[in-house]
This record gives sequence, structure tokens and C-alpha cells, in this order.
Amino acid sequence: MSNKQEPQLPKQVLGRSSYPEYQRISEILRKETVGGILLLIAAVAALVWANSPASASYFAIRDFEFGYEPWHLRLSVGAWAADGLLAIFFFLVGLELKREFVAGDLRKFSRAVVPVTAAAGGVLVPALFYVAINLSSPESLRGWAIPTATDIAFALAVLAVISSHLPSALRVFLLTLAVVDDLIAIGIIAFFYSDDVEFTYLLFMLVPLALFGFLAQKNPKYFGRHTPAAWLILLPIGVATWILMHASGVHATVAGVLLGFLVPVLRKSKDGTVKLPRPNKPGLAEIFEHRFRPLSTGFAVPVFAFFSAGVAVGGPEGLMSAIGDTVTLGIVAGLVLGKPIGILLTTFALTKTTRANLDPDLRWIDLLGVGLLAGVGFTVSLLVNDLSFEQGSEHNDHAKVAILGASVLAALAASVILRSRNKHYRRVVEAEQIDANDDGVPDLFEDRNRQ
Repeated sequence: MSNKQEPQLPKQVLGRSSYPEYQRISEILRKETVGGILLLIAAVAALVWANSPASASYFAIRDFEFGYEPWHLRLSVGAWAADGLLAIFFFLVGLELKREFVAGDLRKFSRAVVPVTAAAGGVLVPALFYVAINLSSPESLRGWAIPTATDIAFALAVLAVISSHLPSALRVFLLTLAVVDDLIAIGIIAFFYSDDVEFTYLLFMLVPLALFGFLAQKNPKYFGRHTPAAWLILLPIGVATWILMHASGVHATVAGVLLGFLVPVLRKSKDGTVKLPRPNKPGLAEIFEHRFRPLSTGFAVPVFAFFSAGVAVGGPEGLMSAIGDTVTLGIVAGLVLGKPIGILLTTFALTKTTRANLDPDLRWIDLLGVGLLAGVGFTVSLLVNDLSFEQGSEHNDHAKVAILGASVLAALAASVILRSRNKHYRRVVEAEQIDANDDGVPDLFEDRNRQ
């Protein structure tokens, strides 16, 4: 009999992350919360304007076209926001994904399998809910991917509003689950929502993409230390990649992800050895993340939300019409029910088929609250809606109402559960209060690493 042991999952499904990852995740959570608040403000402003007496001016601005047609770049303001500005958001997604799988906790199978499996369940089950409700309508079936997305900024803004003392293990789980969710959404957009792909442009796109990767990999320290160099050298190459990707028929935001994947995460020391990034010595991907996140969360995503969330509800009659549409019902059921059910079922199945268990500080009701928060879909859901149905069409407008309504319902349901658990969360947070050593590393992380 062979003595070779197979790698096993950790006994705790939602245990504490490593301390460097804990620090990095905490910083991202703070920044995303601010971005989520701006996102909420932009969405509310768009809804108010679109349903005001001055609504005609809102739609006139959103639908105004400009650009260079021979390059397939004569787009409306709303399309520029969706295809252009969201490329910045997806560039950051690419950086985060690579950082997680190269230098983060997700580089370890034992840590990656849980959020990856939960994210997959949180995508599959909402899609099944939507398909089941819209099975008799081939036209509305095109929106099957709308309820599969999670908006991490929006979800974290909800957390900030309800002032929940959510344990760090669950907060990290929510963020990593949303990152993997974004990866799945990128694949869905690339493979299911790309029409009439022109392979000539796609091949041409590989030239600037390869040049971007070569320069970023060859001179990471130079671009890290000299901010203007990245803007003057890498940005024009990235724009060329985006233009050719857009002309190819593949959704242009995919270019942002590919460019993010090509930025090096690891850093090289003077002797040429490759090392993991550290807080005082970050890799180029982390440097770019710090530089571009304010642009994404503070401008690109809120502007996209402003031009995508605006929908003329049409008063009580329009609202009743939207409620009666199977597109609306499918999206609401997918986000409010499908998301938490998918996440809970896959995580539960993992605990029953492996040796993995929940962290002793947590309960399944806590995971239900996070699953409901994952049902707060917005940015990517709105993008997929615009790819599924023609802007201004009845299904498109009804889907926007559904996305906004479902996000509010999921947020309220999560708030009820998380508020009822505030006392428990407070006890967990107090138990996790960490006394720093002389080296600044909390004891609880060092004790765990020594075990």
C-alpha cells in the first residue's frame, strides 16, 4: 500500500487568512466601501433625473453619439461608459485576480477551492432560476446571465450603512468570492455575448497586447517608480489593444482583464531571484492597483452606473408592467434566492463530502447573510443587461428595474440577518483583537503559522 498522502482540505472552511493577506483585504474593503457609496449616489441621481420632468435631457445625453466610425468607435455616451470606462474597472479585476492566484491565499488549492466552488454555485443556481422562469420565451432567455453577478462595491457599501461587525473570515470570504465571481462573469461575457467576431482584428490585437506584456514584464521597477512612464508608454498601447478588441466584436472590457493579467505580481531582487510582494516592497500589479483604484471607484464605475441605471419607470402602471415581465421575475428570483441558495448549497456539500468545517466562531446563518449580500448585483448585471437586450427596449428597462429592486431586497434581507447577529459579531471581533509584537505581526497569525 502506498504511503503517499493526498492533499487534504483544511478542517476549517472559513478560517483566518494569512496576516499579509488580511492587511491587503482590509485595505481593499475600505476603498471599495467608499466606491460603493459613490455608486449608490450615482444610481439614485440617475433614477431621479430619468423620472423627473427633465428626463428628456438625461436620455438625450446618454444617447448622444460621437467618435470615429471607420474604427467602429462612433458610440453613444452610455456605450462609451460601458465599453470604455468599465475597461478600467476590469483592468483592476485582472490585477486582483492575478494577485490572488499568484501571491494571495488563493494560490493554495486548500484555500482556493472554497470560494471558487461557492462562486460557481452562486452563478449556476441563479442562472437556473432565471432559465426556469423564462423557458417559454426564447427572446427573454438571452438575459440568463444577468442575475449571476455580484457587485462587491455595492455590497460593501451596504455593510458600511448597517454598521455590521462582520468577522474578518466572512469579510475575506465575501471579497474573494466576488473576485472569482468576476472571473466567471468575464468568461460569460467573452464567450456568450460576443457577436460576429472578426478574427483579423483579434489577431491584430495580439500585437499591442504582447508589446504591453513585454514592456511590463521587462521593466517593472521602471514603471513602478516613474508614474508618467506608465501613462505615456503603457497607456497608449493599452488603448490600442482596447480599440482592436472592440473592433473584433469581443466585448472591449475583456481587453482590460487581459492587460491586467500581463502585469507582473512577483518582484525581482537585485540577484535576480523572484520573491512574493511585501507591504514595503510591492510588485508592479499592486502598485498599479493603488494608482488606478481611485480612478475606477471614484469615476469610471459611478459614471457607468449613472448612465446605465437611469430608467423611466412610468409610474404605477409602468411598475406593474415590469413586475409582470418574466425577465423581472427571473432576475429577482436569481439574485434574492438563487445567489444565497447556490452559495450555501455548494459550501454545505463541501463540508459534507470533505473534512472541512466552518470556523468555530461562525454559524450557517452568518454564511446566509453573506450569501444574501452576494445577491446585491449591480455593475456587471447592468452591463450584461445592455449586452442581452437593446438599450431602451421593454426587456432592458424591466431588467434595470429588476436589478435595482432585487439589490435592495437582498440588501434589506441581509441587513435583517446581520443586524440580528451584531452581538455575536462583536464578541468575535473582540476575541480577535490582536496584540502586535515588536515586529508588528499579531500573535494570532504567528501562533497559527507555527502550528
